[in-house]
Amino acid sequence: MNNSGKSPKKSIGSLILKIALYLLGGLVSFLVLLLAVLLISVRLYTPPNADQYARYWPKDLSYPQADSIALGLVAQMTFDEKLGQMTGDVSGLDMARFGASYLVLGKLIMLGSGENERLHIPPFTFSDGPRGIVVTEATTFPVAMARGASWDRDLELRVADAIGKEARAAGVNYFGGVCINLLRHPAWGRGQETFGEDPWHLGTMGISLINGVQHHNVMACAKHYALNSIEVSRFKVDVTLDERTLREVYLPHFRMAVVNAKAASVMSAYNKVRGEHCGHNRYLLTDILRDDWGFDGFVSSDWMQGLRDGVKGVNAGLDVEMPLQQHYTVEELQAGLDAGKISMARIDEIVRRVVRTKLIWVTATNPQEYPKELLASREHQELALEAAEKGMVLLKNEDDYLPLSTDKVKTLAVIGDLADEENFGDHGSSYTHSPFVITILQGLQEYGEGKFEVVFDDGADMESAKQKAANADAVVFVVGYSHDDEGEYLNLTGQPYTGSWDQNVGGDRPNLFLKPHDQELLRQVLPVNPKAVITLTGGSAIMTNEWDALTPSILMAWYPGMMGGRALARVLFGEANPGGKLPFTVPRKEEDLPYFYPDVDSIHYGYYHGYTLMDKNNIEPAYRFGFGLSYTDFAYDSLVLDKTEISKDDTLNVSVQVTNTGKMAGEEIVQLYVGFKNSAVDRPVKLLRGFEKEAIAPGETKTISIPVMAKDLAWYNPKTGQWVVDAMEYELYVGASSAEGDLMQTYFSIIE
Repeated sequence: MNNSGKSPKKSIGSLILKIALYLLGGLVSFLVLLLAVLLISVRLYTPPNADQYARYWPKDLSYPQADSIALGLVAQMTFDEKLGQMTGDVSGLDMARFGASYLVLGKLIMLGSGENERLHIPPFTFSDGPRGIVVTEATTFPVAMARGASWDRDLELRVADAIGKEARAAGVNYFGGVCINLLRHPAWGRGQETFGEDPWHLGTMGISLINGVQHHNVMACAKHYALNSIEVSRFKVDVTLDERTLREVYLPHFRMAVVNAKAASVMSAYNKVRGEHCGHNRYLLTDILRDDWGFDGFVSSDWMQGLRDGVKGVNAGLDVEMPLQQHYTVEELQAGLDAGKISMARIDEIVRRVVRTKLIWVTATNPQEYPKELLASREHQELALEAAEKGMVLLKNEDDYLPLSTDKVKTLAVIGDLADEENFGDHGSSYTHSPFVITILQGLQEYGEGKFEVVFDDGADMESAKQKAANADAVVFVVGYSHDDEGEYLNLTGQPYTGSWDQNVGGDRPNLFLKPHDQELLRQVLPVNPKAVITLTGGSAIMTNEWDALTPSILMAWYPGMMGGRALARVLFGEANPGGKLPFTVPRKEEDLPYFYPDVDSIHYGYYHGYTLMDKNNIEPAYRFGFGLSYTDFAYDSLVLDKTEISKDDTLNVSVQVTNTGKMAGEEIVQLYVGFKNSAVDRPVKLLRGFEKEAIAPGETKTISIPVMAKDLAWYNPKTGQWVVDAMEYELYVGASSAEGDLMQTYFSIIE
């Protein structure tokens, strides 16, 4: 008999509860202790320093010297040491240390790969981009698409120069931010990371980015090679296409990166091409990249799932598996060696390429010192401001509504929740970490101080937004997207892709329209006060035809970087003249574009997309490729060719006079296209083959010169495997956009 007055069941329950609490307390204590140990580890952690290895080797090693040294080093390596050059060094401890540092201290620590102390082989220390180096407190520039809209090679070179300086200041010598995938369809979530839809424009801007970064002995990595233009399906989609489409549309910009800019590295893509993953696609990595183009750097995989089969990777020519050893393991590759599927000679050649490239770059003389103070320096902040201003595209400006005047605007209503967010782009691998970000609302408040009152409404309540708009002298709507709506697909929920705006994990867009709430906001509030400018934020094309008749002014601001709010204020009030032009086509109907759905297992890429597709089908889009307004006007005159006939290895020099006929200084982007009406094979109506950006004062006339090389007009003959320059008459167009009405036209011939 129990005389304690307690039920046996209650006693057992109490005991279990006590044990559970004890265990829970022990677990919490263990986790706290583990976190403390990790943070101490972070404090004691010394980031890898590639520069310290330069003292072991002669200065400024040439290619033959570095190659000879690399050959000798490979001969001294054990199998494990060879694999150490072929894989990232990230361990479980590194990942835990990295996570603890970022989540608790808000700091990114640098991780290296391929360090061999015994043989004095330097590591490479990787960081991503492209809107700035992905380290703590670096400058956040506008996204690459915004910089693509500037069409400014020199500006991109200066941005890249700043990124290179900040990379070295942070201990980075390998930059993975040269994303030059082609924007096949504007719904692609990572379109913001690239420069546009046209291979020539894309490659030209990519050359500037590579040159600027590599000037500071930072190895630039061009990615994602190749045909990576869908985000949600990137790990599984199989892309098929014919050989001309591959060579003429989807590879020219990579060739420019390798041949013209001498990129040190290339990163393979996740997707398949013609049934084979890019990470072990020998046709892409060896036959084209190395044998055709002469690439002599190293190829790294995209991270985590960029390589699926170690033996296939070795045979294809994939050099480094990142960020850790998964398939380039002793077990997997030794089995391949034993079975005769791979050879040690091929592994040695891979290691030789990696070591050779690192030695060339680490031993090169630095053009300057790289103190920590370079990170987000005042000079780089001003450059970010300039880049944001020059990339903004004025899409509509009826009756010269913009710029606004502080004499007339005493109350400015700012409507839309994105105005008050640090909305500077994707939160995936390109997520930058600046010391501050000036939001659009902050920028307008800063500019208006002492001049006008800024009234903000997040747009959640329509009646509140209507009231504020009605009482304002001018209204700035801020609508568009954020990292929740587009960007790298980080599906941490495990839920299948739904194809709706409620997914909130980045990825590709469901459509090209504004989200339903933003559209309803414009439809309801714009009629209350039509004295409004619609500011669009996003990474690529946004269709406006459901509401654009309700407003006099539309401005594409992109994801404008850490200084974006200040830049927008200066543009809206005429302190800066927007000179950007669209690096893609905005359709009137999505059906006018190539087929696109984010969650697919396979897809066929056709020869036409963007403006070439619109031209081919004689479709008038909402906004043409290369279109953009200004606060001033430009007139074109006197299109002159230095000759009307050139040989197949000659260069045609084209000049045109451009006059600023307005009252404000501005920059004009002069575009040159070549037409192929007389071609015996199917070719686009016209292709961009040159552009120049020039600052022109009011009343001033400048002569703009653009060269055209005959070899750049070739098409690829898949039957012979050769590029063919046709002897025939070509059309030549020069003007302000790709629209027929904006172009002057003449003719020239290529002769045998």
